[in-house]
Amino acid sequence: MNEIIQSEEKHELSPFTDADSFKKIFDIGKMFASSQLVPQTYQGKPMDCTIAVDMANRMGVSPMMVMQNLYVVKGKPTWSGQACMSMIRGSKEFKNVRPVYTGERNTDSWGCYIQAEYRETGEIVRGTEVTISMAKQEGWYSKKDRNGNELSKWQSIPEQMLAYRAAAFFARVYIPNSLMGVYVEGEPEDIEPKPVVEAQDPFEAEVGEEQ
Repeated sequence: MNEIIQSEEKHELSPFTDADSFKKIFDIGKMFASSQLVPQTYQGKPMDCTIAVDMANRMGVSPMMVMQNLYVVKGKPTWSGQACMSMIRGSKEFKNVRPVYTGERNTDSWGCYIQAEYRETGEIVRGTEVTISMAKQEGWYSKKDRNGNELSKWQSIPEQMLAYRAAAFFARVYIPNSLMGVYVEGEPEDIEPKPVVEAQDPFEAEVGEEQ
């Protein structure tokens, strides 16, 4: 995780534009896919590992860092809140990055936001405040499996979850380029399919009224 903090932004040409480069990076992806040390979601999936290797190269970090912090939520690649926090702290734009807790601990008012300072101007910026009340309203606070077992970590490690979600919101607003177009923790859960309303043909409506 510290690799993000120590890295500098890199914008290299994607290996997918060159057949030879792709073969080389795909061979590396296959190597990772055959290892039991990579997260289970990447084991036996050389193409997923190849994409992770490509992202790691462009970010200037190790492939393992990407694999450990990039999840698939509802079919969408998503950065963990922990990764977002490291990206913020590793950003050239900000310094003195820290989570600030608000409200009363262990109540719905308990919250957190990320505060940082622009390196060039010294301006202090404050990210979106996330509270336990918000977590409950958005449906993050409680998620159960088919057997009724609680899966959400909001109830077991609320302090960390508040900081991670606040970091995800801050990253989306202030360092979107570092995310490389990938969703951040919480966004896929917030995307709900909208009901499709079929429009009635005006001609049919008029005919129906006449009958």
